[in-house]
Amino acid sequence: MSVTSRRVVLTGIGVVNPLGEGVRAYWDGLSRGAAGVRPIQRFECASLPTRFAGQVPDFDTKKYIAKENRKSLRVMARAIQMAVAAAQLALDDAKIDKERLDPTRFGVEFGAGLLPSDPEELGVASQKSIDGHPGTVDLQCWGEQGLPNIAPLWMLKYLPNMLACHVSILHNAQGPSNSITESDVASLLALGEAYRIIGRNQADVFITGGADSKVGPLTMTRHCLFGSLSRRNDAPEKACRPFDLGRDGVVIGEGAGVMIVEELEHARQRGARVHAEVIGFGAAFDRSRSGRGVRQAMVTALREAGITPDDVDHVNAHATGSVANDPWEARAIQEVFAGCKRPVPVFAAKGYFGNLGAGSDLSELAISLLALSHGQLPRSLNYEVPDPACPVRVNREPIPVTKPYVLKLGLTELGQCAAVVCRKWE
Repeated sequence: MSVTSRRVVLTGIGVVNPLGEGVRAYWDGLSRGAAGVRPIQRFECASLPTRFAGQVPDFDTKKYIAKENRKSLRVMARAIQMAVAAAQLALDDAKIDKERLDPTRFGVEFGAGLLPSDPEELGVASQKSIDGHPGTVDLQCWGEQGLPNIAPLWMLKYLPNMLACHVSILHNAQGPSNSITESDVASLLALGEAYRIIGRNQADVFITGGADSKVGPLTMTRHCLFGSLSRRNDAPEKACRPFDLGRDGVVIGEGAGVMIVEELEHARQRGARVHAEVIGFGAAFDRSRSGRGVRQAMVTALREAGITPDDVDHVNAHATGSVANDPWEARAIQEVFAGCKRPVPVFAAKGYFGNLGAGSDLSELAISLLALSHGQLPRSLNYEVPDPACPVRVNREPIPVTKPYVLKLGLTELGQCAAVVCRKWE
């Protein structure tokens, strides 16, 4: 059973995603089987071997931030702006009156990744330090002529703790605050930490989530050089193929997923609608990438939830479409759920929008929560031919939700793993 003494529920969902902004647009895109992976148009990328990504079209943070606070946008990288927008959407969905909250019991937990700099902000300074010195950097020129061309507050735009920082300032959240920089699994770990802190009676409400934006020239170039990106430039909407035999690599993207995490009695007293209850959490490390840590995280979460694998409606997998990593995740899922009376469906969200990095996990968990309320789980996009190396039952078509429990799994290429179990609220 749960190790927490206080029950924890999810009362608000906010998403900024290639499929749409806000819960309604998001669910509509999922229901239609829409694809959020498109050719890149934000910058010139003709020379790159991969020229597509999951992009949020026409994103404008000004819609989500009061006019008197908009000057802070000058020190917000795109990922921070998406975090701020998704946080506001989550608060709106939860219908929270911040004036009635105890600010010292109102916290922020955010997952973040590497925030890449805009080349234009460093370009002039960098050029001055290499002029006349091909292949080298003249440090004296850098100090005397380069640095003066960099804005004094440049660094504040790209610190990973700035997501939590800006969200807490804008909403006067004076309670526990933390930033978790564990890449793809960061927002799921943030949810786990908020769940634990509320359970220990150290806070009542959290804004919890993650955001990332990998769609930029520096990040795309780095991933093309050192990553394992798909190169389906002729059909980008079909490029991200989790668990599919024909997958050829990862698709990267951008977006944010944020949830309002709240103590049950606190939510009841204000008449809140509850999306789901968090009832189990587990985390582990899989150094060998054998699936052992993934399995341990799931087993721990199920044990804490007090349920068996047979009770789970579906597993919401991490599933990036990586040729190397999908198999060991799939094997771990299969090992945990092998003894079930019927095969447990596995949902893979990234076929819709690619890997959103630190913005992935809660964006994907939101799909399972919406599926619980709508009674139907969307199909996993681009899963066509099963791979024998990935022994899981991926849902190729929409399927009815028949059980009240879902398990969300997250992991990183380096082996950090986490799992959360949520229960439909009745």
